[in-house]
Amino acid sequence: MKPIDDLTEEEFAELVQRAVSLPDAPPQVLRAAVNLWAGNRNGPLTDLAASVGTLIQAVLTFDSWARPAVASGMRSAGADKRHLLFNAGERDVDLRINREAGAFILTGQVLGPDGAGTIELAAEPASPAEAADSGPGGSWTTILDEMGEFRLPGIPTGAYRLTLRFGGDEVVLTPIFVGEPPEGDSPPRDQIGG
Repeated sequence: MKPIDDLTEEEFAELVQRAVSLPDAPPQVLRAAVNLWAGNRNGPLTDLAASVGTLIQAVLTFDSWARPAVASGMRSAGADKRHLLFNAGERDVDLRINREAGAFILTGQVLGPDGAGTIELAAEPASPAEAADSGPGGSWTTILDEMGEFRLPGIPTGAYRLTLRFGGDEVVLTPIFVGEPPEGDSPPRDQIGG
């Protein structure tokens, strides 16, 4: 492999394209790579730079599971209902998880500057090895209504990643557990309030 300083612009553009397609590439690294050629408006990176939107990591600000149990034995009663609030820059996401007909339903509302967008819920693998062995898990997609509300029924117990897409912006929520609290009871306090 050639040193980066010896690559042609086309070879470097190919490396950047491969980096952009990596699922876990940090957004700041992608943006820094694209910005290296921001002044060049006639090269192969021009289209690539235009295609890279803004990735926003949402911060969990409230989780009803994090509240201390009022009395012994009340913890399991709260697993049928969960309320989460996230902040993502100019947007807030209100998410509710309720048990419904042997599965769960996720309902919510996105409050912010634009109402048009889509929501994707994708199963999170338990480990990188599981992701490689089993391939992609379940995935559900829906659009926001005119009030910024959404509804995803029939969700089985498990860990999920919720992604919201608005034009060029992509908002990613921290992984969400649907169903009974996983071992370890409630989420760590350092995950709440960012």
